[in-house]
Amino acid sequence: MKDFKNKVVVITGAGSGIGRALATAFAKRGAKLALNDFNEHALKETSDSLAATGVDVFRKNFDVADKDAFFLFSQETADRFGHVDIMINNAGIGLGDYVFHEVDLDLVERVMDINYFGVLYGSRAFIPHLLKQPEAALVNISSIFGLTGIARSTAYCSSKFAVYGLNQCLMQEYAGTNLRIHSVHPGGINTNITQNSLDYKSAVNTETHDAFQKQFLKISPDYAAEVIINGIQKKKQKILIGKEAHLLDLAVRFFPSLGGTIVNKTIQRQLESIGLKTKTI
Repeated sequence: MKDFKNKVVVITGAGSGIGRALATAFAKRGAKLALNDFNEHALKETSDSLAATGVDVFRKNFDVADKDAFFLFSQETADRFGHVDIMINNAGIGLGDYVFHEVDLDLVERVMDINYFGVLYGSRAFIPHLLKQPEAALVNISSIFGLTGIARSTAYCSSKFAVYGLNQCLMQEYAGTNLRIHSVHPGGINTNITQNSLDYKSAVNTETHDAFQKQFLKISPDYAAEVIINGIQKKKQKILIGKEAHLLDLAVRFFPSLGGTIVNKTIQRQLESIGLKTKTI
């Protein structure tokens, strides 16, 4: 897919970060947009920021973990624009630094509801519409945390591994169709995911989240959006964003456990260098 003019692009989590950057980038390319975010105010800000481009925007505020709301959104989008060309499941949420046997399982389930089931619902709701087009793309955002296990990130890693597994299955199922499946694995993108983490307001995790963002989340969302769009144009099945994503992907191909060990030691060393110690058992 080379030209996005008048293409209908659906983006979840469009209120900030990569989602907002993608909306802006596609608007500049002449696309029509259907946008979602859990935060109604943030979603309106994104929509208002696009007004000068003259882009046709349909926005809907809902929780991607709400299956019925997602399917309604897909039908409303198709009714509004007549077709759908690209679906980007971008919405996600983080969780803090917990040893597995101490983490609140309600929080784990909430992370899975948004990061995995939100992607599952979005894929299932929009694939029938995408299959009607001569050329279409389904873009599901995983993470480098979906390539290797990271200590004290059980919930987030599990959800992102699940997305990667879903993507791999869909690549096989729709290989002979008009629909391209893209699995996106961002490295350290400077978004609001740390501040929006489920446990951010607790004092200890506020400090850890802020330190993690400062040390590791340095890639701009605008850059990430351009890499994703380039990947769609070039029909890349796996879209890696940032040097660390490319290095980790290479490492885990040959030494699956070593990749995780390197990442864990790097995170621990960086946090300790600024006076924060990661939890140990």
